[in-house]
Amino acid sequence: MMPINALSAVHSDTPVVDGPCVGCQSSIPFELEFEFAYQPIVDFSSRTIFAHEALVRGPNGESAASVLAQVNDGNRYRFDQLCRVKAVEGAARLGMREYLSINFLPNAVYRPEVCIRTTFEAAKKNNFPIEKIIFEVTEGERVQDRPHLVNIFKEYRNFGFQTAIDDFGAGYAGLNLLSEYQPDIIKIDMDLVRGIDSHRPRQAIVTGIAYICKEMGIKLLAEGIETRAERDFLTSVRINLMQGYWFSKPKFKGLGEIPASAWE
Repeated sequence: MMPINALSAVHSDTPVVDGPCVGCQSSIPFELEFEFAYQPIVDFSSRTIFAHEALVRGPNGESAASVLAQVNDGNRYRFDQLCRVKAVEGAARLGMREYLSINFLPNAVYRPEVCIRTTFEAAKKNNFPIEKIIFEVTEGERVQDRPHLVNIFKEYRNFGFQTAIDDFGAGYAGLNLLSEYQPDIIKIDMDLVRGIDSHRPRQAIVTGIAYICKEMGIKLLAEGIETRAERDFLTSVRINLMQGYWFSKPKFKGLGEIPASAWE
């Protein structure tokens, strides 16, 4: 489908692909304003920041919901494309050296090999390595065409990007999807993490997911860590990639820092 090497394409003047897709042809002006907050993802085993997730916010720091409520069939594609560009630009401007995790809208991707072009251009312009970019499905996005989502993931991996299944254990993100595609990272849904230190069924489920990921060579990340007890249970089952308020809230137009107390 895509004969040229994606990594070399970023560093040359050769177009990644030829021909626009349907979404590129819309002439309706794009007026939705938004910015990003970045939330650290830590590796507790090494006491380091592994990545930062780019989280959409309003122009003055308003909630993601206030922005996403304005996304519709007429602007979905352009919103998705601009999200990629602005997330990479922000990461480069802030001097990010870790992985950058970008949410994408699978329902906005018509041809993944074409729609990825703006990400390559943004990475090249800002000198941000594409191998440091992780693509994950945005929270709350309804994925009705699972084969299409799997195809998107496979194409992104072919181009050299990391991939992640978000909210694993909720909605579309379950064992059926995992059987069809094995990403680099699985993010456990925060509802499974909440109060896990005292909830035996959640402990059993998460321990099972950890075993499956180990067998498949997939990194496992727990979202929504809010207490030391949750953190400690997760480390006890060797889950060391973590994200949540216990470590840092998202920082609007900045990179969150981890207080020393979060490691203790």
